[in-house]
Amino acid sequence: MQQEPPKIEFPCDYPIKVLARSSEDLTEVILEVVEQHSPGFDRTVVTFRPSRNGTFTAITLIITATGPDQLEALHQDLRGTGRVQMVI
Repeated sequence: MQQEPPKIEFPCDYPIKVLARSSEDLTEVILEVVEQHSPGFDRTVVTFRPSRNGTFTAITLIITATGPDQLEALHQDLRGTGRVQMVI
């Protein structure tokens, strides 16, 4: 018997993890995309962790999610930057 995934109640704080190719302007590119979908999100709690050899950066942030459409659009726009390898 397959279990249904838990239902998310919106709005809610929603953690997002992004794995992206490192570059000088990566921070601003990613934060601008997130700001378009979640205006006023708290930039002070964003964490950045470079990979061992510096090729990639793991970015963790929290937005106020308003619904599945917002999350899907954010995911597509992050991938659309051409720098993002994965969004969780």
